[in-house]
Amino acid sequence: MLNGIPKNVSPDLIKVLMEMGHGDEIVLTDGNYPATSSGNTALVRCIGLGVPELLESILTLMPLDDYVESPVAMMEAPGAEEPPIWAEYRRIIAEKCGDVKISHIEHDAFIERARRCYAIVATSEEATYANILLRKGVVQ
Repeated sequence: MLNGIPKNVSPDLIKVLMEMGHGDEIVLTDGNYPATSSGNTALVRCIGLGVPELLESILTLMPLDDYVESPVAMMEAPGAEEPPIWAEYRRIIAEKCGDVKISHIEHDAFIERARRCYAIVATSEEATYANILLRKGVVQ
C-alpha cells in the first residue's frame, strides 16, 4: 500500500502508468473490446471495475498532454445518439483536467490506434462504446 494511490489502481496498472512517457497513450476499454487480440500492447486487466471509476483515478495520477490538440479520444458510436457514458467522461475530465478537447475516432481506426498504444486496460464496463484513449502529458 502507498499513500495517495486510489485503491482501484492495481500494482500492474501503477507500473504501466509509471513506465509511460510523455506522448504515450493508454486505452480504457469496455467489456466488449477485443483487448486480448490487440497485439504486442501491454494488457492490464481490471476485471470488476468500470471505466468511469478508473478514468477518475488515472487522471488523479497522470496529466494529459497539452502539446496536442486533443489528448483524449473516444470510439465513435454508430447512429446519431451519443452513448450516455460520454457525458460522465466529459464531467470527470473537466473536473480533473479542465477544458480538454475530446476527439472521436471511427471504430476500426480506434482499434488500429489502440494497437499502437503503450497499454490497454480491459475493464468489466457494461456500457457500449465506452472505450477511451488518453495521451500522457508532462509531469510537473
